[in-house]
Amino acid sequence: MMRLLTIETTCDETAAAIVTDELQVLGAVVASQSELHERFHGVVPEIAARAHVERILPVIDEALRQAHLRLADIDVIAVANTPGLAGSLLVGVVAAKTLSLALGKPLVAVNHLHAHIYACRIAAGRDVFPCVGLIVSGGHTSLYHCRDACDFELLGGTIDDAAGEAFDKVANMLGLGFPGGPAVARAAEQGDPRAYRFPRSFLHDQDRLAFSFSGLKTAVRYAIAGPGKPDCERLELNERQVADLAASFQQAVVDCLVAKSLQALERTGLARLCVGGGVAANRVLRAALADALAGRGVELLIAPPELCTDNAVMGALAFERLRAGHIDSLDLDALPGLVRPRP
Repeated sequence: MMRLLTIETTCDETAAAIVTDELQVLGAVVASQSELHERFHGVVPEIAARAHVERILPVIDEALRQAHLRLADIDVIAVANTPGLAGSLLVGVVAAKTLSLALGKPLVAVNHLHAHIYACRIAAGRDVFPCVGLIVSGGHTSLYHCRDACDFELLGGTIDDAAGEAFDKVANMLGLGFPGGPAVARAAEQGDPRAYRFPRSFLHDQDRLAFSFSGLKTAVRYAIAGPGKPDCERLELNERQVADLAASFQQAVVDCLVAKSLQALERTGLARLCVGGGVAANRVLRAALADALAGRGVELLIAPPELCTDNAVMGALAFERLRAGHIDSLDLDALPGLVRPRP
């Protein structure tokens, strides 16, 4: 049995996990930074990087403690090295390379987005490839043709803001706090999703597997204050207005995600959709995808909520890369960028 130590520091969660090659989780720790970024209504890269430096060793130590193991018992070191915030990524990459060198153990890099889809494989307990992969998170909204665990082709994605970022910004407009996804979802429970007619970019464009949520954010802002009127912070909305705005915005995002997923399935001819990322924990999205795929002969696999948000368990994707002969050298670098589809 091989034991993998996997490290995740792509954004604002410091995480480590110990996973076996049978995908048994022996220990898993996530240190959230939400309280550090709340007053800024979003993640501040410098603050995130400094917090990772403070937390990375205690988090790794706690994961080992949970697994009742020592560092010497680890067989492989894995780290998410792309995409993400440069400073955050560097902390994880340096920690992983240091451990690999000190222990004399193989080093394997994983793509954070591909790992989000692999979370569905971990939860299912069986092979889920090939599939269409939908990643919906704070920084990314992307569709992939996943031929196997190590072969992902980008089909399309957002040309501006990610869905999770839009949730954060709209939550700020509505005074709902941070992180925005859960806050908007809670407010939307009491709202009418048809109260406001918000735009749904590219919804019926069969030729483009693209998302755009920037205009949707602007539409919400205009619905709250109107062009040229006071800033949102200076306006007082009643509970009904907040709930209806939240529900209508959420529904617009969900409609776009569902429609483009269906188009991706049609284009590839695949009969399985795997969904991961923080926004995948949204109950309205999960229900809408299930309803849309019912009777279509398409299997839907959505990562469980605890594996939707950033975590290190999904870094078990490293085992697939290891089996395929992918071992990284100590020249491994952090690669923060993600190529966006052209507008």
